[in-house]
Amino acid sequence: MKAGMKLKNLLAAAVIGSSLSGCGMFSSEQQVQPAELVDFEQEQALKALWSVSVGSDLGEKFHQLTPSIDGDRIFAVSAEGDVLAADRASGEVIWRRDLDTEVVGGIGAGNGLVALSTLSGEVLALSADDGSELWRYQATSEVVSQSQMNAEILVVQQLDGKLVALDQTTGHQLWSYDSQIPSLSLRGTAAPIVAADLTLAGFANGKLVAIENRSGRPIWEQRIALPEGRSELERIIDIDAQPLVYNRLVYVTSYQGRLAAVNPSNGQLVWAQDLSSYRGLAGGFGNVYAVTADDSLQAFDARNSASVWRQDGLLNRHLTTPVVLGNSLVVADGEGYLHALSQIDGHFTARYKLDSSGVQSDLLVKDDVLYALSNDGRLTALKLQ
Repeated sequence: MKAGMKLKNLLAAAVIGSSLSGCGMFSSEQQVQPAELVDFEQEQALKALWSVSVGSDLGEKFHQLTPSIDGDRIFAVSAEGDVLAADRASGEVIWRRDLDTEVVGGIGAGNGLVALSTLSGEVLALSADDGSELWRYQATSEVVSQSQMNAEILVVQQLDGKLVALDQTTGHQLWSYDSQIPSLSLRGTAAPIVAADLTLAGFANGKLVAIENRSGRPIWEQRIALPEGRSELERIIDIDAQPLVYNRLVYVTSYQGRLAAVNPSNGQLVWAQDLSSYRGLAGGFGNVYAVTADDSLQAFDARNSASVWRQDGLLNRHLTTPVVLGNSLVVADGEGYLHALSQIDGHFTARYKLDSSGVQSDLLVKDDVLYALSNDGRLTALKLQ
């Protein structure tokens, strides 16, 4: 098996959590059908406010082409390099640009910058005002997660295990942190959290690391998961989604590992719960919400990890990271449905068919408006009523 081989595109297309064999090949017996949707009495309704085409579809490969919001604008990109800036309230297109190159990483936006990454490993910084190019940086491998930034630096996480901080004005490298990654991992990386003084990043080796922004020096590291099993597949323990900062703690998941709460000041483990996930988390009503590798939605008490509720009605439907919208929790699935659930007990409150092409990009919520990018490249704003 080739060193460094990535499986996320295959694992996302098939069923994670079922037995795997060979070198990323799946037999017909291993294909698990998505759960059938069950009718229910809808208590709420999702209503589309506006919709706009980004320019082309998002491609068939696994991607993390999640849009990004900065101020009153939302930015989105397609796999073919069509970039769009739109007004958040009206959906009016402010500018478009065709980069004429394939894009693999979602947009990160802030401080007048729009950053994205190409298939060749270049990080491009565009002006948020008009889409003009400001600078570019050649990474040592692909950057498939969103670039993150604070007021001074832009941080990118590479597939080869490197975390790199760039000067926002020039794109010059300020520091680099190199993690030791296993020979086999999921195709993807967790977007880091970039605070004023620290950057928190999770890696394919199952570690969460805090790095000082000024110097690039690691402050602490905490192992979230340990590899178990005999085969390389069984020993995959990637932290593959951005950690969640909620109630003064950092929550993080790992594939075939754990959901853990960590004290951000010293890296001490507060609690941990066995859980396999490659999606991000949401927090609300004192709970932490997670989507497991087989698409079970679960709520845990943020203070002590006690199970609050579990919803198995969407198993194997390839869910996105959950988001909190008002009193509800919302996820999208691979068939293009949006599902709203009660934060209190996890029962379904609303369902909306967004697009038959499906939704793979994570959802965004800003000012009680939900933004969803379907696989055919259509960006839609919705309100829950």
